[in-house]
Amino acid sequence: MLATLAIILIALAFEYINGFHDTANAIATVVSTKALTPRQAVIMAAILNFLGALAGVSVATTIGRGLVDTTFVTNQTILCALMGAIAWNLVTWWVGLPSSSSHALIGGLCGATLASAHGNWNVIIWSIANPANGEKEGLWHKVVIPMFMSPVLGMVFGFLLMGLLLITLQKLTPRIINLLFGKLQVLSASFMGFSHGTNDAQKTMGIIALMLFTATKTGDFDSLPPGLHFLHTPQFEIAIWIKLLCALTMAAGTAAGGWRIIRTLGHKMVRLQPIHGFAAETTAATIIQVATHFGIPLSTTHVISTSIMGVGATKRLSAVKWGLVGRMVWTWVLTIPGTAFMAYWLERFLLFLQRMAAGF
Repeated sequence: MLATLAIILIALAFEYINGFHDTANAIATVVSTKALTPRQAVIMAAILNFLGALAGVSVATTIGRGLVDTTFVTNQTILCALMGAIAWNLVTWWVGLPSSSSHALIGGLCGATLASAHGNWNVIIWSIANPANGEKEGLWHKVVIPMFMSPVLGMVFGFLLMGLLLITLQKLTPRIINLLFGKLQVLSASFMGFSHGTNDAQKTMGIIALMLFTATKTGDFDSLPPGLHFLHTPQFEIAIWIKLLCALTMAAGTAAGGWRIIRTLGHKMVRLQPIHGFAAETTAATIIQVATHFGIPLSTTHVISTSIMGVGATKRLSAVKWGLVGRMVWTWVLTIPGTAFMAYWLERFLLFLQRMAAGF
């Protein structure tokens, strides 16, 4: 039981890191355009991340039981998944690259489960039809296809929305436009913060719910004291206390900020004005909301970054610093295999130590 509680704390550590790692996704543009001060933006994002995290469970359900065969998931498996994701997040945060916490967690879960199943690739749910509605689910439909589609949609729709705004407002002076969108960008950044909460915070909810279900199934909670009976979870479900705990943790992480990534997204990649920030945030938040509705654990990082690229490209293609974009894309591509690799070998190492201990 103590081991399970310790892993819950590690899961919350991941949620906290996710909060400060991905804060920049929601507020980089509103800070870089000076629509809000950094302090104001962080407080706003923390509150809206919290509210968004309470808005649903569709993404949590996908993470908890829609990607791997839970028969092969143990608390050790979840520990390895979390450690791989945390390590990846910290490295990319330190170098200032906006990688995907979502894909880091998914890669870690898949890699650790594969190791737990001794290399049996059938434990990965690649594609399956939901018996209730016939909708296609699994890693391919919920993660891989959206991983490639969402950045493209972010760039295309960011470019189109920005182009439409420029055509519509061409008779207004730059001063009027900056004043107008300086205010409107606060709304778009709020929408972005809320959307980030609805999608990203749910991923740790799914992991904790899966962990409690696994611990209950294996008998780890058979001797729980009366005050901890709420941990006993005979079926997979996202309890309200899990939602509240994850929402508060992500909000706390968000309040800690993520200034390295803010500089990358808001300053180094392309110079933005309030109208550009509004277009990028509105585009990204809308795409995230649609994905959340369908239970797709989307990468907030991918969507806002490519929305900024699309918006910036309306100035001129050379306005986007494509060398930096290339580094970011490589980070995105390597996230799932990188974290899967780390989690796989960590799980294998722990299994080896268990066999060694059993032999003595």
